[in-house]
Amino acid sequence: MLTWEKLLCASRRKDIDGGKKSMNTAIHRTEIERDYDRILFSAPVRRMADKTQVFPMEKNDSVRTRLTHSHEVSNLARSFGVRLAFDHQNEVFGSDIIELAVQRNVPSMLAAVGLAHDLGNPPFGHRGEQAIREWFIENKGKLGLNEKEDIDFIEFDGNAQTFRLVTRLQVLNDKYGLNLTVGTLTALLKYPSVYGSKDKGGFKKYGVFQSEAEIVNQVWENTGLQPGQRHPLAYVMEACDDIAYSIIDAEDIVKKRYASFYDLMDHLESQCPGDEVVERVVDEVRKKNIKHKQDGLSSRELNDVSMQFFRVKAISELVEAATDCFVQNVNKMMDGSLAPGFDLLAHSPATALCESAQDFDMRHGFRHKDVLKLELQGNNYIRQTMDLLWPAIVKAEKTMTPFQKYAFGQISENYRRVYNDTDKGAYAKCQLLCDAVSGMTESYLIKVHDELKSLKTDVSKI
Repeated sequence: MLTWEKLLCASRRKDIDGGKKSMNTAIHRTEIERDYDRILFSAPVRRMADKTQVFPMEKNDSVRTRLTHSHEVSNLARSFGVRLAFDHQNEVFGSDIIELAVQRNVPSMLAAVGLAHDLGNPPFGHRGEQAIREWFIENKGKLGLNEKEDIDFIEFDGNAQTFRLVTRLQVLNDKYGLNLTVGTLTALLKYPSVYGSKDKGGFKKYGVFQSEAEIVNQVWENTGLQPGQRHPLAYVMEACDDIAYSIIDAEDIVKKRYASFYDLMDHLESQCPGDEVVERVVDEVRKKNIKHKQDGLSSRELNDVSMQFFRVKAISELVEAATDCFVQNVNKMMDGSLAPGFDLLAHSPATALCESAQDFDMRHGFRHKDVLKLELQGNNYIRQTMDLLWPAIVKAEKTMTPFQKYAFGQISENYRRVYNDTDKGAYAKCQLLCDAVSGMTESYLIKVHDELKSLKTDVSKI
């Protein structure tokens, strides 16, 4: 049986291991509130400003990047946490709300994991993840990995890279990464299993690389969780991410003129006839649209204003439905009886709205020819950059050519320091390659690619 006392554990791994205390800078903040601040001020957060949400290398500055998406998920998650901590405090947290500072810690923890959930995503969004996987599949058998190690790379995923980043790679002055609280680390785990383990808990992916197995076992032990078991607040973070990308990505698709407000309304009505939630949303925003037609707006302004009303109404319905679903199922989350692979929105009355919006995004956004073309360019940039970096990584430093030394120097000093603390075997070399590419912004990756390609006349396969 899980307890909120352990799930909101404010201990840090450095404290658990008996490490030296950090500077005394709490200044009336709880430790969990400090987690958000540590994440916010970290370099990987800033890099998300130059990483794709839907549209690669986007020039329109009003279209969302991975950073604006993450801030919006964080905002939704914090608001969700406020509702749980204030409106449903007794139903969810019982009688320990004062001792656990629930009203401060729960919204803060959710804001932190919402902001951090995509930190490990490589350039060019999900196409970037696929490009990394394809590179390792293509070179399988040439890299010196054994069968057990292969899976971390041929099934590479940004969620596992996020956990690695915050626990190990974002070096401050020791081996603890950002040294977040163990409560926040477990709430961040969307997929609570180590690569290669037998039980994924009913979820579709692994969420922790084998290199971080010892770390995740430590945080599970200190929060009372087991492999395959999600922190209850991880369900909230997942729901807020789904809400953001289903609804807000639709707004960007209309902003890009790939579809119109009326296309979206027609899509929802045709996909979800008779659905009460969809009907409420469509009816209200159509009324707003008719009203604003009388204000003399241009067609572009009318599209934008109407989509803003759609965003507000749709998110309100989805958050309400997801909150109710969480409250109804929290006891099952705590006693371990929740169905494997459970999803808040999929079990809520608003599931049709979310799924239909996602289908709209796929049809009009992700499959648009311009997006596919840019994704293909991004795919080529990533795979060719990996081709260029690998010979430098695989060589011992003393035997590198001048070109390889220069290429190796393009990798973050943090990542090289972590690599130098390993055995430098094949697994560590492959991780350094993933770390290097995942940590780059899109413009920096293109710069590195073009520069290295111009300096090396013979780019051969490994």
